[in-house]
Amino acid sequence: MKRRFNTYAFQNSMRNFKGMCRQLIVPICLFQGLRTLIFPTILDVFLLIILIVAAFSLHFEWI
Repeated sequence: MKRRFNTYAFQNSMRNFKGMCRQLIVPICLFQGLRTLIFPTILDVFLLIILIVAAFSLHFEWI
C-alpha cells in the first residue's frame, strides 16, 4: 500500500527548523562580528552582511 504524504508534518518540521535557525543566528553573527574585527578580510565582511540580513529576515518573518 502506498502511504499518503502528510503536508502538516512537513510544515511542522519546517517550523521547527526555522525556530532553530532563529536561536542560532544571533550567536553566529556575534562570533562572525568578532572575527571580522580581529581578522578583517573581504570574505568575512560579506559573510557578516549575509548573516545580518538573514537574522533580520528571520526576525521580521520575511522568510
